[in-house]
Amino acid sequence: MSPSQSSPPDGALPDGPVPDRRPLIVFAWVWVGAPLAYGLYELVQKATQLFTG
Repeated sequence: MSPSQSSPPDGALPDGPVPDRRPLIVFAWVWVGAPLAYGLYELVQKATQLFTG
């Protein structure tokens, strides 16, 4: 077997179309980012109440 016909190394992408993962990435960011943003908003609200009376 010549080097050009060898099998791809482990971890190499297979030949053919690669699925578009952008929707999954956006969903993951929203899944984590929305509760984080809400928690930070609540933190600022409580800290404001604590320090302003």
